[in-house]
Amino acid sequence: MGQSPSTPLQIAVLVLFVLPGVTYQFLRERWRGPVPGERDLGERVLRAVAASVVLDTLYLVAAGPGLVRFARHTAAGGREGVAEQPRSAGLLALALFVVVPAVAAGGVTWWQRRRRPARYRSTPTAWDHLFRRSGPCFVRMRLRDGAWVGGWYGGRSYATSYPQAPEIYLETAWLMKPDGSFVRPVRDSAGIHVRAADTDVLELLNPPSAAPPHHPAATLPAARVTEEPG
Repeated sequence: MGQSPSTPLQIAVLVLFVLPGVTYQFLRERWRGPVPGERDLGERVLRAVAASVVLDTLYLVAAGPGLVRFARHTAAGGREGVAEQPRSAGLLALALFVVVPAVAAGGVTWWQRRRRPARYRSTPTAWDHLFRRSGPCFVRMRLRDGAWVGGWYGGRSYATSYPQAPEIYLETAWLMKPDGSFVRPVRDSAGIHVRAADTDVLELLNPPSAAPPHHPAATLPAARVTEEPG
């Protein structure tokens, strides 16, 4: 087994090789939003290392001689070399490990938004988009066996978001007709939980007025679902 880095220069080289890409990748995910292609940890690490290689190459092209002189001085003096110029070391670390990767992440994110606004992926799935934009409303879902379930999606309800599996908790369950019409709230209902994987149709309906969860939903239409040919 190889030895762990021990000298200040070895540690600095290891940090310089890894940390810029980690900062870049973290900020990209925060500003752009998660995407399905980066759920795998190995791929995320590979992207971070690739970003570090690119940034380190740019550092060498832009300020190679100065970085080499600073590294030699630090290696010769050890900890004392850093202690002699703490401000310079701190500013250099801040620039290389935080500021430049942050600017790069922000620039790439801005460029992608401008170039492909319709495909910008701050919201990774249609499920997230649907519930991120919705207010209190009625929700009905057709299960895979053809039965309808539904209820009121209000302030105490909850819909999961990516990367969790799509699921929804409705704070009040309703009795449903076979055609998807709402009948009335289930007596003493404490809510209903449904997995999107168990449904093939999901519909959100605005209440006829500022309706509470026990609003008589007589004016809500029945579901109109066209069956696909067999």
